[in-house]
Amino acid sequence: GGVPPATDLVLGATAGCLACFLTNPLEVVKTRLQLQGELQPPGTYPRPYRGVLRAAVAVCRADGLRGLQKGLAAGLLYQGLMNGVRFYCYSHAEDAGWTGYPGGTVAAGAVAGAVGAIVGSPAYLVKTHLQAQTLSAMAVGHQHNHEVSGDGVAVGGHRGFGGTLSAHTSGSSGDDAILLATFASAKDWVCERQWFRKGSWAAVLAGGMVSGVAVAVTMTPFDVISTRLYNQPVDADGTGKLYRGFLDCILQISSKEGLLGLYKGIGAVYFRLGPHTVLSLFFWDKLRNM
Repeated sequence: GGVPPATDLVLGATAGCLACFLTNPLEVVKTRLQLQGELQPPGTYPRPYRGVLRAAVAVCRADGLRGLQKGLAAGLLYQGLMNGVRFYCYSHAEDAGWTGYPGGTVAAGAVAGAVGAIVGSPAYLVKTHLQAQTLSAMAVGHQHNHEVSGDGVAVGGHRGFGGTLSAHTSGSSGDDAILLATFASAKDWVCERQWFRKGSWAAVLAGGMVSGVAVAVTMTPFDVISTRLYNQPVDADGTGKLYRGFLDCILQISSKEGLLGLYKGIGAVYFRLGPHTVLSLFFWDKLRNM
């Protein structure tokens, strides 16, 4: 509390962009792992990406060191829009006293995440396309082969937006509900037990790490679905050629890849989400204090 919502919009956007710059390489790896073996039974497809570290090395070999920062400009735009809006909305909920009611933090996080996802969704689509794009020998998923300028502008970046919004909004709203609620609760919990001093950077980091675990375990299926829906090829009218929508994507992945297909790249999700959650919340918390 004590920070105007308009200020939280700027601070949230800044925090998200700072975290994105440091964790975008893990986002690239996560995208490749989630698209690998799309709609194919386990063991029937080549795996150029195996695990987080080996996948990162494979990206470097195919695209050079710069390949680990593919889609960075679009990622910064997405994080700036999404984080700015979600922290702005959450700050409004705090000022209105909604977070003081039972379940208020979860509800406020869900609403803030949904609004942020809607605003940032087009940039997320462009980011996903650019991060999946690579040499044919290492390609996984559909290759859109956009013409890019400064790695941030993609031709046809908004196509298919309507069909994918539900998955990304559901995932992001749940992500933010868990993230914001567990962060606040965990930070208070460790301070109450005097493990860390209230307001210290260690208390902020501890709260962020707990949030990262909770979000990674709960939201990886939504993340996989979002990546698949955003990256699928589409017709001229924007209709997806692989998935008809959110539920169809779940059913197809489960039937053809098994239930574990919904958890592809979970290691990369946590290794990316843990640091990203810690850093974004750490920057946000410290900027608010300043």
